[in-house]
Amino acid sequence: MSDRPSRPPFRSAGRPTGGKPGARPFPPKRRSGGPATWQGEDDVALLYGWHTVSEALANPQRHFRKIVATENAVHRLEQEGFKLPLAPEIVRPSDIDKLLGPDAVHQGLLAEADHLPSPPLKKVAGHDLVLVLDQITDPHNVGAIVRSAAAFAVGAIVTTARHSPAATGVLAKSASGGLEHVPFCLVTNLSRALTELKDRGMLVVGLDSEGGKDLEDTPLRAPLALVLGAEGKGLRQLTRETCDELARIDLPGVIKSLNVSNAAALSLGMARRALKRAI
Repeated sequence: MSDRPSRPPFRSAGRPTGGKPGARPFPPKRRSGGPATWQGEDDVALLYGWHTVSEALANPQRHFRKIVATENAVHRLEQEGFKLPLAPEIVRPSDIDKLLGPDAVHQGLLAEADHLPSPPLKKVAGHDLVLVLDQITDPHNVGAIVRSAAAFAVGAIVTTARHSPAATGVLAKSASGGLEHVPFCLVTNLSRALTELKDRGMLVVGLDSEGGKDLEDTPLRAPLALVLGAEGKGLRQLTRETCDELARIDLPGVIKSLNVSNAAALSLGMARRALKRAI
């Protein structure tokens, strides 16, 4: 970041100096009397790339603080009928490169926005299918999971505010607009959150390599919560003990394990088919 101009066109909220893209500069905090929240520099979500920004612009719940764009990107937005909530700052592509790094595919669009609100567990329990993430820390993986969740009409993603990447930067880019369709429900204690979901009638199924049955052979019904753990570590012990069922994904090939984002997509496909059959 040493090549950053002395007066940049915006503040890079999701990437602290010298850190990795999508890293969190500060730990999450909890507002007094309210739910857990993401916490970054000024609590800003950094969004870049065509799908990420255009989907956010189409979301009336998004509050934008600043939009930085090239002339070509603004022209494309106008051609496709997007109305910008505030006047963009017109810059050269190289200006955005300097802020995000040369490897970021920004397509001439970058924005600062408020994080979307975290829905309460009571509302989450009203969906037929939700995902629960147990300390999955890689923003690329979580972003890919969000994209799959949007594709399979997942109602929400439940995760802890700590030990999880914030919904900004690389995560938002990897989600390819999915953040606008699948809200994050942030909790302080995952086990207690799972217990509350169970008390509200949800079937909680954890994905675990030592599960007693293949997920395809596990009786599933709505409302359903699928729980995934971090690669390598898997589900934490208390999370495992809180689930109603533990199921594995049997694979026919030589490789017997999947990247967590691929496992999420596969399990969501299985779950959707099972819920459709159960209607």
